[in-house]
Amino acid sequence: MGDDGGGGDGAASASPDAGFSYFAVFHNYPLVAALLGFAVAQSIKFFVTRYKENRWDPKQLIGSGGMPSSHSATVTALAVAIGFQDGFGSALFATAAIFASVVMYDASGIRLHAGKQAEVLNQIVCELPAEHPLSETRPLRELLGHTPTQVVAGALLGCMLATAGQMFLAVTGAV
Repeated sequence: MGDDGGGGDGAASASPDAGFSYFAVFHNYPLVAALLGFAVAQSIKFFVTRYKENRWDPKQLIGSGGMPSSHSATVTALAVAIGFQDGFGSALFATAAIFASVVMYDASGIRLHAGKQAEVLNQIVCELPAEHPLSETRPLRELLGHTPTQVVAGALLGCMLATAGQMFLAVTGAV
């Protein structure tokens, strides 16, 4: 099998996944950039809600909808980080960019309109007589998608975070 390079008993080299490490994910720049994009966007929504409505709403940390779009921030940070890591001409970047475009289109189109439909349906249910079987149904979630402005803000946030991460890696010599 050969030397395991660590001076140990060689047991690690006997397993098929000897190079596996749970900590390797922290060195995966595109993954970290995407997760950071999501976390920062959700945190911004959390504090914006506190500022605008003068209340803490923990649901903002995991909920969809609102400013900025965490969907856009996540997929844009992922695509840009892949571009920096593998090259903006790579097939992987092209895949990530198309994936990001589909997600952002969906967030600002289909999901936004589904939320508007939920709003109308909730209004109809509220106007039903009490004896109607649907009058006691739980309201549908209305904040599902994003406005184009929210999507663009999320995309800009994701791009800035991935770029800042690349600059940090370049300065620290970790690239």
